[in-house]
Amino acid sequence: MKIISLNLNGIRSATNKGLYAWLKKQDADIICMQEIKAQVTDMTTEMLNPEGYYGYFHYAEKKGYSGVGIYTKKQPDAVIEGLGNSTLGNAHGMQDIDSEGRYIEARFGNLSVVSLYLPSGSSGEERQAFKFSVMERFMPQLQALKASGRDVVICGDWNIAHQEADLKNWKGNKKNSGFLPEERAWLTTLFDEVGWVDVYRRLHPDTTDACYTWWSNRGQAWAKNVGWRIDYQIATPEFAAKAVVTSVYKDERFSDHAPLIVEYTD
Repeated sequence: MKIISLNLNGIRSATNKGLYAWLKKQDADIICMQEIKAQVTDMTTEMLNPEGYYGYFHYAEKKGYSGVGIYTKKQPDAVIEGLGNSTLGNAHGMQDIDSEGRYIEARFGNLSVVSLYLPSGSSGEERQAFKFSVMERFMPQLQALKASGRDVVICGDWNIAHQEADLKNWKGNKKNSGFLPEERAWLTTLFDEVGWVDVYRRLHPDTTDACYTWWSNRGQAWAKNVGWRIDYQIATPEFAAKAVVTSVYKDERFSDHAPLIVEYTD
């Protein structure tokens, strides 16, 4: 099973950069997308259902903002849009998160595949506070998913670089959103205490420069590979153990993020 995760930074923009020709060549089983930045009325037939795929989306209420989606060759048994409708049922206090279109889950038998877009806090204190709030409220969901007995893989832009090896300029970013001690500790709790597995790091524990998945549009970040690893496939242990090959695709650019590709044994 081949799963791709990609923050599109706008599905219409990525389409114009050759996204669908590339996806056709990849022949992936499931593609998880973040930052659709579109409403259903903006979507073409190809965007909604590319040839050979079923498409499912959780749009943001705000136009041109956020949104997540999943393409899958096999029709799911169920699709869950939003955290308020996920594992914990009608979870209290998720409306503000769900209004931004940040979570969609497709279920295939005992397997759940999630496309996730955690908030960025880089635009200011208010959004950083919202990011911390989302992290706090999302952790019980992650604990419940881990305890559910299901195989789960959560693909997406987590907007956190976990370790020093996960970004080029780690010394200069210790006080910046995405590499704050509280954010990194949250991921450490997720891995070391709750028991989720960082699939890329399981296969490439020591990789540095080759692991980056996002580059700022400022300066010459892409040209100089001054990047961050903030896109992950995070899985329950049994499913993570099925991962055999993973890579970050950089030969073409569809957005400021690069596709994260993982192949799992069936």
